[in-house]
Amino acid sequence: MSRPLRIQYPNALYHITVRGNHKKKIYQNDSDNKLFLSILQKAIFSRNILCYAYCMMPNHFHLVIETPEANLQYFMHDLDGIYTQAYNNKNDKVGHLFQGRYKSFLIEKESYLLEVIRYTVLNPVRAGLVKYPEDWQWSSYRATIGLDKCSKWLYVDWLLEYFKSDKKQRKKEFVEFVHEGISERSPFEKAKSGNVLGSQQFKDWCWDQTEDSFQNKEISRHERIIGRPSLFQIFEYISESDLRNKAMIFARFCCGYSVVEIANYLKLSPSLVSRKTIRCSE
Repeated sequence: MSRPLRIQYPNALYHITVRGNHKKKIYQNDSDNKLFLSILQKAIFSRNILCYAYCMMPNHFHLVIETPEANLQYFMHDLDGIYTQAYNNKNDKVGHLFQGRYKSFLIEKESYLLEVIRYTVLNPVRAGLVKYPEDWQWSSYRATIGLDKCSKWLYVDWLLEYFKSDKKQRKKEFVEFVHEGISERSPFEKAKSGNVLGSQQFKDWCWDQTEDSFQNKEISRHERIIGRPSLFQIFEYISESDLRNKAMIFARFCCGYSVVEIANYLKLSPSLVSRKTIRCSE
């Protein structure tokens, strides 16, 4: 199975999900939850991460984070690796704790940050573990609204500034916003291009940030479709045959479009597209 491309750039915003191996629990008791939070704090400080929200479920966790230094992979390596080792030592276990790679969605901050945070802290409610998000101890929600002390590594001031009233009223408005979302569908259903949640302009911009990485032939076709331009955008202003051949190469090998998709769009035979793209790429 192909793996989604990790789009990384300074100040990128992500929603991260990591699940337990074979859907098993990753926290056996409150002591494990506290251990995870202490390791999360150290990883956040050491990798200069901004954490907007988190939620620890019995067999997985969610994070909403920003990476000023474009270092998501190193942060997650620290968090997953150190916690796995500490958990296994504490609970006399061996082997993998987490199920494969973490899942990441790249988020357009201005458009979707609030929705993604709401989705994150409402996980225990959707799972039927509690009736209201403030009843769940192991998420950032209680600290955000002032029910618990807010840790220095939890970045809530910028979040609450979305609401224009005074600081006390902002928290009430955030509570209302979260509660209104209990019956809402997941915002990630809107992510139709790979693992990017945002406007088409944002997806196009993400493409520009990752274009150089597509020179690597080891990147799978699935990885190449994230934020890719449409066939219309690729061929819109091209009429000369040489330029069209180069555009076909770009569409096939850089953007991950199949020979059949390109052929159907250009009203050519697939065999012709195949010959032209291979011949011109040599």
